[in-house]
Parts: sequence; structure tokens; C-alpha cells
Amino acid sequence: MVYVLLVILVLLNLCWLALTLLALPGNWLIVATTILFAWWRPEALFSKYTLIGIALLAAAGEIIEFFAGMGGARRAGASWKSALGAIGGTIAGGIFGTFLIPIPVIGTLLGACLGAGLISGFLERSAGRGHQAVRTGMGAGMGVLIGTSAKFSIGFLIWLIIAIAAFWP
Repeated sequence: MVYVLLVILVLLNLCWLALTLLALPGNWLIVATTILFAWWRPEALFSKYTLIGIALLAAAGEIIEFFAGMGGARRAGASWKSALGAIGGTIAGGIFGTFLIPIPVIGTLLGACLGAGLISGFLERSAGRGHQAVRTGMGAGMGVLIGTSAKFSIGFLIWLIIAIAAFWP
């Protein structure tokens, strides 16, 4: 019976992983679901080191995603103000993109990238650095894309660790 429940856990965690592409906390849902399952069914073969490891990976994914847009803008020569604005643009763009571009996953990701780029570029232009505006906007948008991809990759690694730990003797 425990193996049937483990299959359900792995499939549910796969659904949570898909939420990562929608800029939702899919990695944390994977960690929380697995910890709750390990607490509920202690015979489920998840060691405390596995649970700590996946939680640390989820935290690393969040940090990378959060600062990626800012890092991309800074790397392209943005000021600190416009680099920080890229973070706010990512959040706002992701929300607006979800509703204005009704294509699942693509609307949210495109909105987040455009939001980071537009806010970063706007802040550069308003600071009198018009020649840098397009370059920093592109850097911020690419940083968000790279950050989301990295977070999804880390989420896949978390999912894989859990799937292996669930069935490895």
C-alpha cells in the first residue's frame, strides 16, 4: 500500500513542478508535500538528510530566481535603482502576463521577462541614461528567463531526488 501512496506522491509532485513555470512556489509545494508524507508515513524511506537537502535546494532556487533579473540588468550596465526595479517589474509583469496573455506558462513567463525589461529600461531612461535603456532592459529580461529556467531545473532535481528516494531500497 505504501508504494501506491508513493506513486501518488511522485505524480502530485510532478504537478507541483509544473507550477514553477507559472511563477508559483511549486518547489516549496514539492518540499512541503514530501515532508508531510514522511511525517504521516515514516516507513516511506525519506531520511532527514534527504528532506533537509531538498529544502536547501528549494531555497537556492528561490534566491536564484529572485535575483536573476536584477543580476541580468546589472550585468548589462544598469544602475542599482533600475536593477532593483527589475525585481518589481518581474512580479508585476508575471501577474499581468498571466491575465493579458492567456497562453498557459508562456503568458506568465513572457510577462515577467517583459515587466523586468520595461521597468529596468524605463528607470534607466528616466535617469538620463537613454543609451543604456534598451541594453539594460534586455539584460533584465534575459536574467528573468535564465532565473526561471534555473529554478525549474532545480525543481526537477528535487523531484528526481524524491522519486529515487521513494523507490530505492
